[in-house]
Amino acid sequence: MTAIKAEKMTKIYNGVTVVNGIDLKVEKGEIFGFLGRNGAGKSTFINMLTGIVKPTSGSFTLLGGDSKTTEVKRKIGVMPDYSTFYGSATALEHLRFFSSLSGKPASKSVCMEALEAVGLAEHANKKAGKFSFGMKKKLGVAQAIIHDPDLLFLDEPTSGMDAESGIQIQRLIRSLHEKGKTIFLTSHNLDEVEKLCTRIAIMKEGRIVKIGTMDELRAFYRTNIIVKIRHTPIPVSEEAKLQQWLESKGTDVQFGDKWTIITVDGDKKIAEITRAFTACKTDIYRVEVEEPTLEEIFLD
Repeated sequence: MTAIKAEKMTKIYNGVTVVNGIDLKVEKGEIFGFLGRNGAGKSTFINMLTGIVKPTSGSFTLLGGDSKTTEVKRKIGVMPDYSTFYGSATALEHLRFFSSLSGKPASKSVCMEALEAVGLAEHANKKAGKFSFGMKKKLGVAQAIIHDPDLLFLDEPTSGMDAESGIQIQRLIRSLHEKGKTIFLTSHNLDEVEKLCTRIAIMKEGRIVKIGTMDELRAFYRTNIIVKIRHTPIPVSEEAKLQQWLESKGTDVQFGDKWTIITVDGDKKIAEITRAFTACKTDIYRVEVEEPTLEEIFLD
C-alpha cells in the first residue's frame, strides 16, 4: 500500500515557484527522510500534504484516500517545524485536548504513556508556558502520536534537544517503525537521517534532485573507495610483487608492514585485493572501507 502519493505538486507564492512539480511515492512502513537546505521548499511541501497550505496545482493521496476525509485525517499525526501550545495548560491537558480533536479521546493512562515515551512523564502537570524549547519539541512529538496514527509527519523532531533526549526520540521513531507506522521525517541532523531512514530524498530549489536508499545514493555519488587493510607482516619474498600488483589495481597506495591503504574505483577490486594478500601468504585481520556519508552526498 502506498502511504503518500504526490503527482505534479506545485506551489507558487507571488510569482515565485516554491515547490515545482514534485512526483513522490512513499510506501507503507517506510521511514522516509526528506532533506534540503533552508528555503528548498520542504516545509511548504509537507504543509500541502497535511492540509495547512493549498497546492497551486497537482494532487496527492494519503493512505490510499482523500486527505480531506475525516477517516484519513484521523490516521495522520503531524509535528510541524514549529509548535504552539497554550501556556496555561499542562502537558497532560494538552494531550487530552489534542486527542479529543482527533476523534479518539485518550485516557489519562494513555496520555501518560505518550509522555513517558518522549521523556516528559515527570512534567505531566507542568504548564507548557514554562517548558524549554526542547521540552516543547518533545510535547509536539507526543501530540503527534497520541491518537496512534498510521502515518506520521515529523518536521525536525529532535532539533533543540540535548543528545540524550535526541537518542530517546530516535528510539521512539524506530519503535513506531517496528509497529508498522509510516514516518515522513525532515531533519538537519544528517547523521540521524542516515541511521533512521529506509529511503531519502534530497530537495533543491523546489525539486527533488535525488532519491533512494543510502546504498543507492552512495553508489551514485561514489567514484573512489578508500580501502584500509590490516594484515600480518608480508613475506619479504612477496613484498615487491604485491606492491607492484596493488599499484596496477588502484591509486594512492600506502604499502606498509601491517597496514596497507589503497584507493580503488569499485567493490570488485576489494575482493581481488583480499585474494592477492592471501595468495602471498598474508593473513588479513580487518578490511575498512570509507564510504561517502549522507553529509558528503548532501553537500555534493
